[in-house]
Parts: sequence; C-alpha cells; structure tokens
Amino acid sequence: MQSETSTEQTAQLSELTDAYYESLGGGRYRSTIHAQGAWDPREQHMAAVTGIMVRELRMFRPDGDLRMARFSFDILGQIPGGEFQIETRVLRPGRTIELVEATLSAGGRTAVRASAWRLQLTDTSAIAAGEDERIPGPEESEEFDGLGLWPGGYIASLGGRVASGHRAGNGCVWLKNSLEMVSGEKTDDVVRLLGMVDAANGIAPREKTGPGGFMFPNVDLQIHLYRQPVGEWLGLDNSVTFGADGVGLTSSVLHDVQGPFGRAEQILTIRAL
Repeated sequence: MQSETSTEQTAQLSELTDAYYESLGGGRYRSTIHAQGAWDPREQHMAAVTGIMVRELRMFRPDGDLRMARFSFDILGQIPGGEFQIETRVLRPGRTIELVEATLSAGGRTAVRASAWRLQLTDTSAIAAGEDERIPGPEESEEFDGLGLWPGGYIASLGGRVASGHRAGNGCVWLKNSLEMVSGEKTDDVVRLLGMVDAANGIAPREKTGPGGFMFPNVDLQIHLYRQPVGEWLGLDNSVTFGADGVGLTSSVLHDVQGPFGRAEQILTIRAL
C-alpha cells in the first residue's frame, strides 16, 4: 500500500531534477522529488520548505538597512508534495524593527506559518564578539554515512562530512547540496544554508527509528542569526535531548566556512513505534 501511495505522490511532483522546486508564478510552486520528506514519502521535508519560505520572505522584503535576524517556523500539519502557495505580509512595520510573515498553503489548508524579525543594521564591528567555538571544517572532517539512515529525496540530495567524536545524541556534521532552490534561478547563500538547517534533527539521533524504535519529528524550527552566513557548506554542532514525558529538543550551533553564525532549535514529539 505504501508503495502505491508513494508512486501516486511522485507522479504529482515536478519532473525537474536540477532543483527542489519549480516556480509557477505569483508565489505558487511545485515540489520535485528532491524536496521529499524522510518520515512520509507523500510529504515535503521541512528543510527544503524552510529554504523556499526564506526565499519568499527575502524577496518580499529585500535586505537593505534592515536584516532578517530571526526566523520562526510552526509546522501545522503534513506538508504535502506537489503544488502549494506562499503568501507574505507585514505584521509589524517599522523603520528600525519589522516583523514579516509567510504562510504556506496546500490542499486548501495552511501547513506552515513562518515569521521573521528584520533588525536595523549599524556598525558594531568594534565590539563584535561571541562565545560559540569553531568546529573542525569540512576539509578536516571525514565522509559521513549517517545520512543513509533516512529515506526520501531530500536527504538523498545532501552530501555530508563528520568531525571526530560523533555519537548518538551529539555530533558535528557538515552538509552540502548541489541543487538550486528554484529551477532556473541561482540560489543565494542564505537561502541555500538555511534550507538545510532542519536536517539537524536527523544527523545524531539519540534513538533508532523504525520498527521497535521511535519517531521524533519536530513541530517547529527556530533560527537566530547573529551574522549573515556565506558559502555552500552548513556546519551543525548538534545536541539532542529527550525528556521523560515524550518531549525532546534538538539544539544546533550553526556554522559556515568562516565560523559560527547563529543557532537553531527544534522541539520534538517523541513516540514509540
């Protein structure tokens, strides 16, 4: 039955193979097989969805004197593959602080709601400092085979490298992909890197998934950026906490090749299979 469902769903996806999405114009898109999720073949992976929503938010309010510094995503239900619509609006206008929102709808319902704070840019280089430590770079890390634990077209689109000391519940992994976010369009660094952040929940799972194991999908994604990221490699300094009441948390310090640039959090619902 699952095979039939997967085949039917794949037939609804774009046949393009160079990108995660095909633009249909006016904020409408069609996902490709590369956006396919890991928990259910009929849905999109939240990482790819993050990327396309960040793209829409940045196009709606391009960075100028304000920069998007925090993205908050609430996952309201399954994100079906195929066609969907993203609509954007200003929630709180301002000259120095502004809040914008994007909603992704498919099949007649809202699947994801995202908001982004845009903050005024000023020169604080004289006092710039931080406590997050650098992790070994991708060139200092080994090939990562942990992505093979997960099915789905999105995970298959990623390459990875892992630093020494990786274990269940904790690890430092670098991710990279060669696809564009939207076919026929060059993907900027912010969209490319943030479009991989949600994969953090699967790089150092605390427990196995599948029969006799657990599922632990996230219901949100929070990203805070204290620096604008650059490049193609996303580094995740990751830790996973499972509480005693069915709730968990995946926490990540985010890195590019220049060093740490922000943090991400994902709250988890833990369920035995």
